[in-house]
Amino acid sequence: MAQQKTKKSATPWLQCENCYTNIISKDTEKHSNDCPPSVTDSTYGFIKDEVLYGNLDVKNNEDVKGVVDKDCLVFLSQSAIQLCSLYIGDWAIIKLPAALPVAKVVWPTTEKSLTSVLFTKHALELSRGEVSSSVVVSTMPENHPEASKISVVILNGPKSLEINPELSNRLHKAHNDKFYCVGNRISMMYFGKILKFEIKLIETKPSQELEENFRQLKIDGHNFFKTTNKTMWKLFGDQSELEKEHLDNNTVSKIGGLDEEITEIREAISTCLQKSNKYGLKYSKSILLYGNSGTGKTLLALMLAKESKAHLINICASDLYSKYTGNVEEVIQNLFKEAIEHAPSIIILDEVDVLCPSRSQRMTDSEKRIIATLLTLFDSLSEMTDCQIFILGTTNKLDSIDPVFRRHGRFDREIEICTPNPKSRKNILNKLLKGVSHDLTETDINEIALNTHGFVGADLVSLCSRAGLNASRRQAQNIALEDFRLAQKYVRPSAMREVQVEVANVRWSDIGGQENLKLILKQAVEWPLIHPKSFIRLGVTPPKGVLMFGPPGCSKTMIAKALATESGLNFISIKGPELFSKWVGESEKAVREVFRKARQVAPSIIFFDEIDALGGERSSGSSTSVQERVLAQLLTELDGVSPLGDVTVLAATNRPDRIDKALLRPGRLDRIVYVPLPDSNTRQEIFKLKLAKMPVKNVNIEELVKLTERYSGAEVNAVCHEAAMMALEESLDSEFVEKRHFVKALKLVVPRTPIALIELYQDYLNKKI
Repeated sequence: MAQQKTKKSATPWLQCENCYTNIISKDTEKHSNDCPPSVTDSTYGFIKDEVLYGNLDVKNNEDVKGVVDKDCLVFLSQSAIQLCSLYIGDWAIIKLPAALPVAKVVWPTTEKSLTSVLFTKHALELSRGEVSSSVVVSTMPENHPEASKISVVILNGPKSLEINPELSNRLHKAHNDKFYCVGNRISMMYFGKILKFEIKLIETKPSQELEENFRQLKIDGHNFFKTTNKTMWKLFGDQSELEKEHLDNNTVSKIGGLDEEITEIREAISTCLQKSNKYGLKYSKSILLYGNSGTGKTLLALMLAKESKAHLINICASDLYSKYTGNVEEVIQNLFKEAIEHAPSIIILDEVDVLCPSRSQRMTDSEKRIIATLLTLFDSLSEMTDCQIFILGTTNKLDSIDPVFRRHGRFDREIEICTPNPKSRKNILNKLLKGVSHDLTETDINEIALNTHGFVGADLVSLCSRAGLNASRRQAQNIALEDFRLAQKYVRPSAMREVQVEVANVRWSDIGGQENLKLILKQAVEWPLIHPKSFIRLGVTPPKGVLMFGPPGCSKTMIAKALATESGLNFISIKGPELFSKWVGESEKAVREVFRKARQVAPSIIFFDEIDALGGERSSGSSTSVQERVLAQLLTELDGVSPLGDVTVLAATNRPDRIDKALLRPGRLDRIVYVPLPDSNTRQEIFKLKLAKMPVKNVNIEELVKLTERYSGAEVNAVCHEAAMMALEESLDSEFVEKRHFVKALKLVVPRTPIALIELYQDYLNKKI
């Protein structure tokens, strides 16, 4: 083998002319039998293609002048440093045979052999390397992806150790401007004790160049990252704490029922945060999420922001006003400035309606300054073409936001986070119940999803929590369907809490007679829910509204209560006069709010009692301008541009002649049902129901039916009540209500429905009115 010296004749290194490998003179004979040498099984050290293949050893004399952190050094011979094209202070990557690769700073030494790779004793322990094992030393690539966040676990911390910001800050200072990969171990002196840590997770900001950087810095399947002043260090006591934190943060996959919205927002964020602009267009830099409370707007914004790994700035209106009173605009400016400095960044503006309310004369000077500040910041970000900042706003009061913010260049897009439908509710329930001990089948979950009309995500979380409490009270191991059924009695939809009316537990069986009216209401409300395919097959839509009219006391309101109980739908009960307000425009707004909430919690029922107070005929002497405006709003809601959806309107009145004819046309109140005074069969049913709960003696129901001709249902009920009171008047120890008590009650309770009113109903039915 012909060999030549690499430099001066005094150098101990020789270069093979065949394989161009640099070897030590004493290894010439070994190399002649092994040319080219094996990079894995060689018995001697060498340098090939500026990479050192040597042996790991411990540096005996660890005194290094001018160096504080000796553990971050790798000690090489001066000649080996030169042949590897390294310089003193350069970073090099050391591949260990049975451990993770590590990055160290090159430092010269005269100890050991020319091919020795020396670590300090503590550094050797941290790297988990073995003395005399073969190692490979190579140069560090030029491109360095920066670590934005590093999560570490303490390996030898005492039980009394408190993980506080000071500990994180000291770790940040001790390991700044270094290179690490996941799995590397590091240490730090803390109050006289050497604490050891293991790097479990390294996160970086998104970048188009990141993939190329990873390719260059990938060593044996491991990516190296550079720590900087901006790197955030997160400490955990053990692996379980880290896993819990990681699962809690990675909840985009746990958000159910919002797959389309997640995809749309995710695409907008990734497009904005990328560096290059492929088409030279201005991409959307902001999205406003709006919808009912509890639908998951804030949660979705936070999780998507964390998923993007961009720098997160969370601006919550309540926190600003509580912590920085009088200096809010300056704080907002500083937060936007921080976002620009740490770009790519995502800014979350929670409760935008509080920060950017509609401007009016009643606004304070501070509120006006905040709005002006936000407008300026929005416009400045819009003008910065290469600014990688995305803004996510959330609100549940879209109309309360100042209109100047709702245009291109500020909030470019508005996405509604809707109240979930049954399919979405099932998706949410499946994700909430994942990992929970329960006995629910697929059919049971379908039943819960169908019966939770108007429930948002927060309501379903509350429902599951209440069901778990019920199971705990039963001391059951698993949550059962009966626990959810019981929980539904206590958990109501968020949107219904302002208008929810507690309805008595009235069943169809509690109402005597009225079979025709019961059938019509079932057709309008229950059939479309139970048999939707039948309506689609025949090409018809179910009736949207039913008007019940008749004399007072004929169970119109009671039937509405029974319908609410039997159908299980969300029930909004409105008394006609309660919508009127002395303020101009407030009455119409109240009508809009009722229908808006009904649509949010659909399928639902709106029950207007005494609707003649709202829908009085226009241009009549008794109508007012307010009443006419309310009627116009009511007509628009019933059959206007906005579809009514799965909302059924149920109305009751005893003066149908006073209702505007436009309200009674098909498509609004489709079905008009006369609820007459109960006939003999109906009165007999009512007496049977009442007397079944009363101890009676010598009472003939048929005789009572004959004596109560022209009595309304309420008056029949009053007769039974007064008879019981008569028995108590005779003796508080009375055990029975007898015939004589009913005779006295009939003298006290007399029919009060005038004949003229009955004739008016007959004329109305005969279309004479």
